[in-house]
Amino acid sequence: MSEATILAAGCVLWRPSTAGGTPEICLVHRPKYDDWSHPKGKLKHSETPLAAALREVEEETGHRCTPGARLPTVHYTVQGRPKRVDYWAARAGTGHFTPHREVDRIIWLPPAAARERLTQVRDRGLVDALLRVLNPA
Repeated sequence: MSEATILAAGCVLWRPSTAGGTPEICLVHRPKYDDWSHPKGKLKHSETPLAAALREVEEETGHRCTPGARLPTVHYTVQGRPKRVDYWAARAGTGHFTPHREVDRIIWLPPAAARERLTQVRDRGLVDALLRVLNPA
C-alpha cells in the first residue's frame, strides 16, 4: 500500500420490528453520493473504531445505540486509496432524525428490503452477518 489506509467505522443499526418477526435495519441516504448505506464515517485522531462507529450513528441518524457483536470488516478503494471500515451490530435506542448536509433521509426496512436498497453490493453481506448474530443457529 503506497498511501495510508483510510480508517472508518460504522454500525448496522437495527430495532425490533413493530409488527414482530424480523428486525428493521436503518439505512442512511447521503445526498453527496446519492446512495443508501449503513451509518459510518472516518475515525478522528486517537479515536477507537468502536467510539467512531457509535459517534457516526448518532451524528448521521440522531439515534443513540447499544453496540453488540463485531461484524465483518469491509475493505475497498476510494480514489486510489485503500479504505477499511470496521462494523458492529447496534441496537437503536432513543433519538430523533433531523435531516442535515451529510444525511438527508433515513429509512427503516426489513432485512430483505434493506439488502435491495443498499447501493453498494459490499454492504449487503453486513445485513446477512447481522441476521446470523441475532439468530444464531
